[in-house]
Amino acid sequence: MKAWLLIACLLALPASAEVFTYVDAQGNRVFTDQPKPGNAKRVPLAPSNRMSAPATPPALATTNKPEKKPQFRYDMLRILVPEPDATVRSTAGEIIVSVTSEPGLQRGHRYRLLLDGQPTAEPGPSPVFPLTDIDRGTHQLSVEILDEQGQIVERTANQPMHMLRMSLAQKRKVKPCALDDYGQRPECPLRDKPAEEKNLLQRFF
Repeated sequence: MKAWLLIACLLALPASAEVFTYVDAQGNRVFTDQPKPGNAKRVPLAPSNRMSAPATPPALATTNKPEKKPQFRYDMLRILVPEPDATVRSTAGEIIVSVTSEPGLQRGHRYRLLLDGQPTAEPGPSPVFPLTDIDRGTHQLSVEILDEQGQIVERTANQPMHMLRMSLAQKRKVKPCALDDYGQRPECPLRDKPAEEKNLLQRFF
């Protein structure tokens, strides 16, 4: 039994190794990979039945995903009117903002105007934005271009503009109220009507 176990171990040696056998002084059959002078004989080995490990299959390609279309880029986007740092004079706080882009607005894209960071209206294809009742003072204007999904494609930097609205006191300075206007014009209330000068000739009658 020990001899068969030894044979099995020797068969597990690499194919290039050689096996020898001989009978020692005690009459035992000995197997070794070292040739022994004398009665040692070479043992023929059957070809190895080991199989080479299968080649690792190439990594499976990931699920094909549709290539993302590169986002369209505009060469230029800016506000034409008003010009940067412009002063607008309007009693009702009205202004018309005009924008332009190069190239022109692409199909499915829309303009959106922001006043002090807030949209002034729903996005649309028109490059003209009429605004009304803007408070007096300095404001920031910017414009965006949105794609079909509502993603921002381009956006301008904030551009300052100054709104001057004429107050009632300023109106009076520009066009003072005549005496006959008091009680007739809203900006000329009767309580502000100056006292009429008396005619000096009336003292003698």
